[in-house]
Amino acid sequence: MLEVRDLHVHYGHVEALKGISINVKDGEIVVVIGPNGAGKSTTLKAIIGLLSPSSGQVFLQGREITRQKAYNVVKMGISLVPEGRQVFPDLSVYDNLLLGAFHRLRDGRREDVVKDIERFFNLFPILRERKEQAAGTLSGGEQQMLALARGLMASPKLVLMDEPSLGLAPKVARNIFDTLKLLNNEKITVLLVEQLAWMGLAICHRGYVLEKGQILVEGDRETLLADSKVIEAYVGKKAT
Repeated sequence: MLEVRDLHVHYGHVEALKGISINVKDGEIVVVIGPNGAGKSTTLKAIIGLLSPSSGQVFLQGREITRQKAYNVVKMGISLVPEGRQVFPDLSVYDNLLLGAFHRLRDGRREDVVKDIERFFNLFPILRERKEQAAGTLSGGEQQMLALARGLMASPKLVLMDEPSLGLAPKVARNIFDTLKLLNNEKITVLLVEQLAWMGLAICHRGYVLEKGQILVEGDRETLLADSKVIEAYVGKKAT
């Protein structure tokens, strides 16, 4: 589904990514864990076109998308659910969902868009109750549900999730992760960046440990959970 090859990204003279390579197979949840400043969010932004890599390549289903504009990458099939949710606070829940499907509406697929809104209202019933409410008045958990639904409204092949647990109570965060597992069971592929490593490892198929812009460890879930250094540095408890 996704292949990142030897990706380098700079912020001025600072090298944020130092030649990382990542792949995500169709139908997987792949998690990237690591400390603050490791380059996790930078990786997602470079994939979707919000940052231009200094060098390296990004491929979606074998098609190179390196340095494409973000709008075009969304049309090609990648959607980003950003860190901090970033809903449009003054717009209603319903209008936020419509904006997530902007390119589909432009292509004349309004009927399909309306069906998908109904689908996500069924998945997140609280959003149906709040559909006319300004998104900025929602709770943090409700905004995260809206951000996820808005990202899925683009009908992506691959969803990039950036720190979905950020600022949420543990119970609410677990509900979001349970929803990700449910969506993955429906064949939605996910690349997940998560500060709470134990939550990410609990639902992933494979993962990468990123530090100082470099991948230190990679492997399937069982391999990472068997690595004492990973557990000691990032988990602190067993993922279940």
